[in-house]
Amino acid sequence: MRRVGAEIVEISTRRVLVPMKEPFTIAGGSSAELETVFTRLTLADGTVGHGEASPFPAFNGETAAKSERQIRNAGKRWLGQDAAAWRTRLEELEEVLAKHGGAARAALGIALLDAWTRRAGMPLRTLFGGATNRVVSDVTVTLGSADEAFAAARRIRALGVRMIKIKVGGTAREDAARVAAVAKAHPRAALTLDANQGYGPSHSLALVRLLRARGIQPVLFEQPAEADDLRGLIAFHRKSGIPVAADESLRVRADALKLARTGAAQVLNLKLMKMGVLEAWDCGLIARASGLGIMVGGMVETPLAMGAAAHLAAGLGGVKFVDLDTPLWLTKNPTRGVTFGPGGVYDLSGVKAGIGVIPR
Repeated sequence: MRRVGAEIVEISTRRVLVPMKEPFTIAGGSSAELETVFTRLTLADGTVGHGEASPFPAFNGETAAKSERQIRNAGKRWLGQDAAAWRTRLEELEEVLAKHGGAARAALGIALLDAWTRRAGMPLRTLFGGATNRVVSDVTVTLGSADEAFAAARRIRALGVRMIKIKVGGTAREDAARVAAVAKAHPRAALTLDANQGYGPSHSLALVRLLRARGIQPVLFEQPAEADDLRGLIAFHRKSGIPVAADESLRVRADALKLARTGAAQVLNLKLMKMGVLEAWDCGLIARASGLGIMVGGMVETPLAMGAAAHLAAGLGGVKFVDLDTPLWLTKNPTRGVTFGPGGVYDLSGVKAGIGVIPR
């Protein structure tokens, strides 16, 4: 039954460029600025929801220009449709933007659920399960020199953050020196590593051996082999004993099921920009049902998309690994509302409806 006033009447986009304090560098490339597409969705009763597409070309080749075209084209199909049937709308997106459209799916999905939960008078985290109202993020040390890693870790320590993700992708010795520098600068921090599939399993194992020789034990290794090398992921975990997080290996629900069935990963990394809202949510439920751990991460995004991801983590509950730190990298905040706080905390307790973040 169609709800009066819940029809989608307008969808618009606005592209925003935000310089970064320093380049964000991973094994696949680097970015010195964030180009994001803010998306505004309006219902017939005047309720407005906001979304964001922030693709990271170094991760999957998507661009803001392409995402904006996808949002506009796919959004036309939603005009006049009922927002109350939000799962149907999100399933339609997956059909229209089946490949290479994760950021566009995220923008429209976030905007739709923000509008619907605003209209319903409940925070987004409640729709996702409502387990808690607070999540704690790590902070990332990107690729660079050992001295740069040491300085970054000192800054992270001053923020009160207790978990650090370290991007790796150089030689094993270079990366071991960088990880050791981080451990020296913040000895109480739990350390996770992320190779972004820039390593093979033998290279990843070589790094682990060098770190153990220094008395350093990572708590998690993200993507220590190429995306489709499930045997490599399995071998790395068996030989190292370190839990593996699947990021590039996790794109759709079928991947989550395969990773769970084969034991190729112990943690699934859910990213709205990679998968869209519905697929990320469903993969989280698959992880929970399969006894796998969950990481909620992101690309380089503003507090709008990061806030939506924080609601997903809070709604699911029990998410040990949260990687939503990129607001720290921006020279200015183009939004108002919930953001990365002291100690890496996203405090959602004050959000009464929707995400609690709007573009400026």
